[in-house]
Amino acid sequence: MELWIGITFAAAFLQNMRSTLQKYLKGRMATLGATFTRFGFGLPFAALYFAILIFGLGRPVPSVNNAFLFWAVIGAAGQIGATFLLVYLFSFRNFVVGTAYSRTEPAQAAILAFVFFGATISFAAIAAILISIAGVMLISLSRNDVGPGGLIRGLLTRTALIGIASGTLFGLSAVAYRAASLSLAASLPQPDAIMQASFTLVVVIAIQTLAMLVWMLAFDRGELVKVAKAWRPALAVGFVGATASFGWFVAMTLQQAAIVKAVAQVEMLFSFATSVLVFKEKMTGAEAIGCTLVVLGVLTLLLA
Repeated sequence: MELWIGITFAAAFLQNMRSTLQKYLKGRMATLGATFTRFGFGLPFAALYFAILIFGLGRPVPSVNNAFLFWAVIGAAGQIGATFLLVYLFSFRNFVVGTAYSRTEPAQAAILAFVFFGATISFAAIAAILISIAGVMLISLSRNDVGPGGLIRGLLTRTALIGIASGTLFGLSAVAYRAASLSLAASLPQPDAIMQASFTLVVVIAIQTLAMLVWMLAFDRGELVKVAKAWRPALAVGFVGATASFGWFVAMTLQQAAIVKAVAQVEMLFSFATSVLVFKEKMTGAEAIGCTLVVLGVLTLLLA
């Protein structure tokens, strides 16, 4: 098994843990505060990973360039928006369905990568992504409105549109992060995916933390008080969020963002288990079949 595949599976598991914790926090604070915890409490851990690479392993530090800064800022802004929408989405439907709507990300990432960089992927990868998207579309069916008409109506609901918008921004951030990380290779003695990913993560999460902190200090100081009071679960969100992001960045440095995110659809399995076992939410038959298609799409990609 290639290294990026194992890293992607681990990152998907951690991302599901982060979403679970953020849904818990959503009950104790507003969407903005729950979104901030991912970045503000993740920064110390991102810095720790970076410090270990420098001082513990003696890896050279890459130099910043204009392309890196451009894509880092684009990715940071996109991820803030995507995370905000995803956390907001948890208010409308159950955990697994809410997560599913944003899973259109791989297809959107593939389109964005083609538009910005002319990147192409294989027919097998396209098929795998389409199978996964079919699963997401099935999950999006209204529980009492099954059929082609129900599918269309389901995709036009506010919940679906918010989720698809979240997927668009996640796809943009994934493509941007890969571009930012790859731009650092020329400044190193030899390409180092782990150092490039760690450096990108530290810079990006620092931008996100600063931007959100300034906004909250200016417009919503009360939310910062709620975040401070919930520091224990927020610290857990920061740890798993930063660790998952580190995994994503490494994987997307080694492989195209759309491919990584297609394999990351395995997160739906983790979301399904969390929904049933943790939140005691019931799944419909259509949702179960949809999750199965998502998994089938991942297997198609891995076996291609």
